[in-house]
Amino acid sequence: MQQTTVRNFEKICEILERYERNPAKLVPILQAVQAEYRYLPKEALAYVATSLGLPPSRVFGVATFYAHFALEPKGKYVIHVCDGTACHVKNSEGLVKAIRKKLGLSKEKNTTDDLLFTLETVSCIGACGLAPVLMINDAVHGQMTPDACATVIDKILEEEKEA
Repeated sequence: MQQTTVRNFEKICEILERYERNPAKLVPILQAVQAEYRYLPKEALAYVATSLGLPPSRVFGVATFYAHFALEPKGKYVIHVCDGTACHVKNSEGLVKAIRKKLGLSKEKNTTDDLLFTLETVSCIGACGLAPVLMINDAVHGQMTPDACATVIDKILEEEKEA
């Protein structure tokens, strides 16, 4: 992973230039870096700090303060299972169990080894009428069952083989 980070410091430089190397724009800079890597590598955080003339602790503090920043690699497909009240009542936990089983994940391990999938639970997706709901990247899937989850994942796996 480190070679990828070093190779892509060019991208970080482009991002820093886009934001005029302005320390006041740290949050959007980190958002852009995360969009590039799908998480915030430690090397990238240190490079951003040095480039902006900020203490690394400040950059790391911002990265850990906001929940939408990730310090660990995420999969190409991030599966968010809603566990809000409506989804919970309609067995969202069953969806989580089925997805974990299908992808070989656990409570401690939420990303597949090939970095294809990451599983996360969220408090609410805002589609209560479709409960139980999950999102895969930006696609919402409503009225899901454990079998339907497996079907959606199988379709993604097939598309990945063809790509």
